[in-house]
Amino acid sequence: MTNVRVKLTFPEALIKQPIIGRMVREFEVMPNIRRANVEEGFGWVICELGGETDAVERAMEWLHDLGVQVDRLGDVVES
Repeated sequence: MTNVRVKLTFPEALIKQPIIGRMVREFEVMPNIRRANVEEGFGWVICELGGETDAVERAMEWLHDLGVQVDRLGDVVES
């Protein structure tokens, strides 16, 4: 099991799609959302993705392939 802290930045075309819900179902990865900001033109989410190491890595690659910018974060996610 692993926990990876990431910032997910969504382009306008993906804002209204249930991307995080699909990720949970398809990869059995559990997000723990720490902060988020969603507006009409873009959105971002800072979260911890928990699950099997391989599943988390595949989920992050899937997000990236969809057009979500995936940035790994260090230990501090809130300021």
